[in-house]
Amino acid sequence: MIYFDNSSTSLIKPPGVAEAVARAISNFGNAGRSFHGATVLANREVYNAREEISKLIGLDNPLNIAFTSSATEALNLVIAGLVGKTDSVIATVTEHNSVLRPLYQTGCELSFVDCDKSGNLLYDSFEQMLKPNTKVLVCTHGSNVTGNITDAYRLYDMCKSRNIIMIMDIAQTFGTFPVKIDMADIFCFTGHKGLFGPQGTGGVIVNGEYDFRITKTGGSGANSFDTVQSKDMPDIFEIGTVNSHGIYGLQKSVQFINNIGVDKLHEKEMHLLKMFYDGVSSLQKLRIYGDFTSFDRLPIISLNIDGLTSPELAERLWTDYNIATRQGSHCAPLMHKSLGTADIGMVRFSFSYFNTEQEVEKAVSAMNDIVKSLQ
Repeated sequence: MIYFDNSSTSLIKPPGVAEAVARAISNFGNAGRSFHGATVLANREVYNAREEISKLIGLDNPLNIAFTSSATEALNLVIAGLVGKTDSVIATVTEHNSVLRPLYQTGCELSFVDCDKSGNLLYDSFEQMLKPNTKVLVCTHGSNVTGNITDAYRLYDMCKSRNIIMIMDIAQTFGTFPVKIDMADIFCFTGHKGLFGPQGTGGVIVNGEYDFRITKTGGSGANSFDTVQSKDMPDIFEIGTVNSHGIYGLQKSVQFINNIGVDKLHEKEMHLLKMFYDGVSSLQKLRIYGDFTSFDRLPIISLNIDGLTSPELAERLWTDYNIATRQGSHCAPLMHKSLGTADIGMVRFSFSYFNTEQEVEKAVSAMNDIVKSLQ
């Protein structure tokens, strides 16, 4: 199998990740729940995971990282903890349903920054959407549809000057593209994509202090006689037993990234992306979405071939060439509406550091064959 569905989940993991999960399953107790050896071991390795992630993003205090089951859970907890019906919120058309649906559920007043025909955000419209009660801006750092990168610093500067809290979804960029702590107030991440970690891992990174409402409560291993959940980080979001098995695997995958460096990982992924783009961009009947004037972007290319639906193209790639891609709407409905693909979807190729030039060459050949078969 040639796996080009890394934006859904990474398949090939760094050395030591699977072994770490297996070791944890056989040796870890319940982190934060006692003082015996198995629990102390779990405590230590969960904290070491916080330190590796802190190093990656440039965070001073590792305890400002709270682990969750996914970016989806992280976004739900943060949005529900900050946004209410009387608040005005600005988001963008590039957002995933993990942002959109929690926002809709709050009943807040919502405005969306639109994009141009290449999927680039129209930043100047931000000013027009400001209201006296604008409290939060939520944005994705990198589109899972086009691969375009959001100018986080530009948006964060606008937010800081107006005391607006900026929440950034870094599910697609963390580990793949440089993410720094001075880009936003709050970051929501997943472990199983660009970080190469196990599924079922993710978290919230907080840059500062915020008055979150308690949206999830229960046992945290401390202050058991209190009737109200602690609002301190990381306790406010880490309720119940943390996934120390998966987090230990995540520690090893982030350690791998820190040792190599995000810039080096990104350089290889851009090389593979450019190889593919150069090999298919001149094909007749092919439509490519996103801005490729620069390759300082995510290793994603989404496309369609006239005469085939996106499921048909993806099925041919899989059935005839054993190439795994992702077809459909990618859980980003507003992006597809803006680009005019709500009815047809797209086929997305997403590359990883662990893919090879030979795999890309085979994918280019497959796309050429499919286009020729339609002539």
